[in-house]
Amino acid sequence: KMGIWILNESLSILLVLLWLGMNFYLFTNTFFWYESEDAYLYTRVMLGSALAWARASAACLNFNCLLILLPVSRNLISFLRGSFCCRTILRRQLDKNITFHKMIAYGVAVNATIHIIAHLVNIEQFHLSHSKQAGDLRKKLSGIGGNPNESYLNPIRSYDTNTLAEILRSIAGVTGLLITVSLILIMTSSTETIRRSFYEVFWYTHHLFIVFFAGLVIHGMGHLIRGQTNQSLLVHNVSYCKDHYWEWERSAQCPLPQFSGNSPSAWKWVLGPVILHIYERMIRLWRFRQEVVITKVVSHSSGVLELQLKKRGFKMEPGQYIFLQCPAISQLEWHPFTLTSAPEDDFFSVHIRSVGNWTEAIFRAFGAHEETYKEPWKLPRLAVDGPLGAAVTDVFQYPISVCIAAGIGVTPFASILKSIWYKNSNLNTPLKVEKVYFYWICRDPSAFEWFADLLCLLEAQMAKKGKAYFLSYHIFLTDWDESQATHIALHYEKKVDVITGLRQKTFYGRPNWDTEFKQIAENHPGNRIGVFFCGSKTLSQNLQKMCNRYSSTDPRGIQFYYNKESF
Repeated sequence: KMGIWILNESLSILLVLLWLGMNFYLFTNTFFWYESEDAYLYTRVMLGSALAWARASAACLNFNCLLILLPVSRNLISFLRGSFCCRTILRRQLDKNITFHKMIAYGVAVNATIHIIAHLVNIEQFHLSHSKQAGDLRKKLSGIGGNPNESYLNPIRSYDTNTLAEILRSIAGVTGLLITVSLILIMTSSTETIRRSFYEVFWYTHHLFIVFFAGLVIHGMGHLIRGQTNQSLLVHNVSYCKDHYWEWERSAQCPLPQFSGNSPSAWKWVLGPVILHIYERMIRLWRFRQEVVITKVVSHSSGVLELQLKKRGFKMEPGQYIFLQCPAISQLEWHPFTLTSAPEDDFFSVHIRSVGNWTEAIFRAFGAHEETYKEPWKLPRLAVDGPLGAAVTDVFQYPISVCIAAGIGVTPFASILKSIWYKNSNLNTPLKVEKVYFYWICRDPSAFEWFADLLCLLEAQMAKKGKAYFLSYHIFLTDWDESQATHIALHYEKKVDVITGLRQKTFYGRPNWDTEFKQIAENHPGNRIGVFFCGSKTLSQNLQKMCNRYSSTDPRGIQFYYNKESF
């Protein structure tokens, strides 16, 4: 249903089109300016259209470098998300900040590639201008700069010059190489495989953006590409003199042209975002210095470590997340974790699964694999940045909400369901949401341990208050052995589930999303339904298709709005 997808993603499509339109405008406008401007007529004689390709791509590079830091300024995004003027539809765009960051990065990569290729052609053209095959005008232009008080146009001074060595001795060459290497390392380490398996590699190489931006600002100071000065244009009529170059210096109409490079402009584009990002880093440093008290450490049998923490002035909303740093493990690395506590708790908590070097180190540091727990004073120090807004915080903004978790992706919904429990306990707290559907797909039966108690509390509370209809939960177990299957079959007739202890029995296998979405659509015709997911990319794509399939083409009909947790 293309029409439904366009309807649901209309603002995202508009933003992408605006971004593409601005890139197209900058590229074509700059390209044709350098193709027609008199100041660069002699430069074009030597370089041809490669000049315009290099300058047009540079303009787009500056524009994209202006934007690329904004989506990853997490405190700015969180502030905008929580501002009173930011409605649900705008918050959904802010939740796609990482997607937008990646899109801009592709724009940087494409324009950088064009820029590099164009300049390689330019350097070769500069070199060939000294060859025997070059035209007389090109040779004449290449010879300018050899005498005192003459400004050069061609940085390559003779045909015998080692062009590579000459370029690498220049500011433009050195900074260009640094920018290129930094960009290649940043892009290659950002693949999903690297991020999942070697997060630390991704983290450290991404900080080469400092080298990238420093090189970008200095790059233009090399003045590799030069044009005729305005003063020279007043006395040297290029329209006439380009066809009478043998009259140069002999005729008052054609004095020797003077050349200069443009003033660096990249800094004008990136100054604002860089200052903003420095301010962002100052906020993180300030939060790093704030004391975090570890009140409780729980090691769950499912290979999950629970940390309960306290920090002065910490105020959260359900579904938000924080960044954790452990200086004893790394002075630089911050890792995101969804909060599993509710705002009503007198602490905030995270559940950490061991999936990489850093999380393994956290497990060891907190003695999660040991039989006896460490004394509180022996525990390592933690720093917290946050809380920060996330897609799941909008669960309470829809009359009907569907929460779907895969594996440890259940953590944001722990906070949501806890908050629901507290709000239902307090009769003075009205809820906008009328119905919550909760799905959890998990492989390991032991993973239910820490979460089942919360669901038991909710189940009992809803039954007591006569609101059993409010929460509909479905737990799916996708991996079990023969002995577990036999045990489940023997105890199937019991009133409570043998694995979770809940009245709602566990399903085995994977959900049929067509059936589930069809049933929800039939139960709530004409409603706005928020679908919230935290888990794998493959399942996310499938759920987004379901949202589009079962949404009505009529804006007044049923609408599924898809929201994916991403940080």
